[in-house]
Amino acid sequence: MSIEIVDTSNNVLTFRVTGLLKQPELAAVQKEAGAVIQKLGKVRLLVLTEKFEGWERGGNWGDLSFSSKYDPVIEKMAVVGEQKWEDLALMFTSKGIRRVEIEYFLPSEEAQARAWLAAGGQDPK
Repeated sequence: MSIEIVDTSNNVLTFRVTGLLKQPELAAVQKEAGAVIQKLGKVRLLVLTEKFEGWERGGNWGDLSFSSKYDPVIEKMAVVGEQKWEDLALMFTSKGIRRVEIEYFLPSEEAQARAWLAAGGQDPK
């Protein structure tokens, strides 16, 4: 699987994304995440990409039902990945359009991403 939930401690849902992200896999993990969010309440999201290859063409990438339903209880999202994916990842997560604070960090900045998630609404870097 190219995306999975790897941790849910401290109300932070941590996802690992590897290889080519496929829409059906994203939909499945969003369903799983929804169940976790319903149990935890307010959450923060940490997305760790490893050997990420982008998004598969085709599929219903325009389905916004997850964000529509859960954005009110998602406080922040940090995405950790290679520099070359930053602009596309921020577009994909709809930074600036959603009410959720979203920031991007390089792999060497994972500790900063975790600290930013744990802190109040502050400048990430």
